[in-house]
Amino acid sequence: MEVIVAVIVGVLFAVGIYLILTQDLLRIVLGTSLLTHAVHLLLMAMSMLKTGAAPLLGRGKEQFVDPLPQALILTSIVINFGITAFFLVLSYRAYQKLDTTDMERMRSESSRHRGRRQ
Repeated sequence: MEVIVAVIVGVLFAVGIYLILTQDLLRIVLGTSLLTHAVHLLLMAMSMLKTGAAPLLGRGKEQFVDPLPQALILTSIVINFGITAFFLVLSYRAYQKLDTTDMERMRSESSRHRGRRQ
C-alpha cells in the first residue's frame, strides 16, 4: 500500500510542478493546489497510519497512531482552500483587467500600463 501511495505522491508532484511551470495563470493555480495535495498524502504516508490503532480510552497498551499529523493535514487543507480561492479571485480579476491569462502577455500588458502612467 505504501508503494502505491508513493507512486501517487510522485505523480502529483510531477504534474503539479509541470502545471506551475506553464504560462497559463489558471494552470499555475491548479498546480499549486495539486502540489499541496501531494504534500498532504506524503505526510499521511509518513505518519504510519496502518501500523497503529486509534487512540481510544479503555484499550490495552497497543501502539497508537499519532493524531498530530492528521491535525496538521486538516489545518493545511483549510489553509490551501483559502489560498486557492484567493488565487482564483485574483486570476479572475487579472483576466477582467488584462483580457488574458497568459503570463507573458500579462507582463507585456502591465509594462505598457506602467509606461502610460509615467
